[in-house]
Amino acid sequence: MRNGDFQLDRPRLIPDEPFPPYSYVTGRFPHPIRDPLGHSFGVTSAPCSAPQPDQWRDCRAYVYGLDLFNHGYYWEAHEVWEAMWHACGRNGVTANFFKGLIKLAAAGVKTREGRLAGVTTHAKRAAAIFSLVAAKLPAKQECFFGLPLDQLHTFAASLARDPLTIRKLSGAPVEIVFDFVLSPRESH
Repeated sequence: MRNGDFQLDRPRLIPDEPFPPYSYVTGRFPHPIRDPLGHSFGVTSAPCSAPQPDQWRDCRAYVYGLDLFNHGYYWEAHEVWEAMWHACGRNGVTANFFKGLIKLAAAGVKTREGRLAGVTTHAKRAAAIFSLVAAKLPAKQECFFGLPLDQLHTFAASLARDPLTIRKLSGAPVEIVFDFVLSPRESH
């Protein structure tokens, strides 16, 4: 499945939260926060508290980050999850989970920048982090924050092994580069 085949069939988890007009890519669009023309210039984010894994549905920022990632806003998803990582104190199982998502989003940014070495580095790190998180959970727990850790690990590891499977990009303001969808499950 390639980019054109799956752009429209991804449901929104929070349909009332608008997407920015573009997904940031270095050198192609204004920096969202630092540039006065940026889509988030002058916007102050609400403080983020540490989310609870079993209450992920109630964490609007987390779920919006999933929407952003699934719809090609990798830099923006990275920013949302980085705030959550900081809220978790940057240490521990929950913080590591967010760090894995951050690395996966960074791989999306590097893909859009055409930097395959960066894709490999970030994807490899994401795979290692998801393995670490899974090892810290009870043996029968398959999901964390609604996401299946084995699928996150498998996707990140396969991306690290073969970043060239990603199609040529068009340079559009938003492009979905992965066929993988972060689709939370109701059970955890």
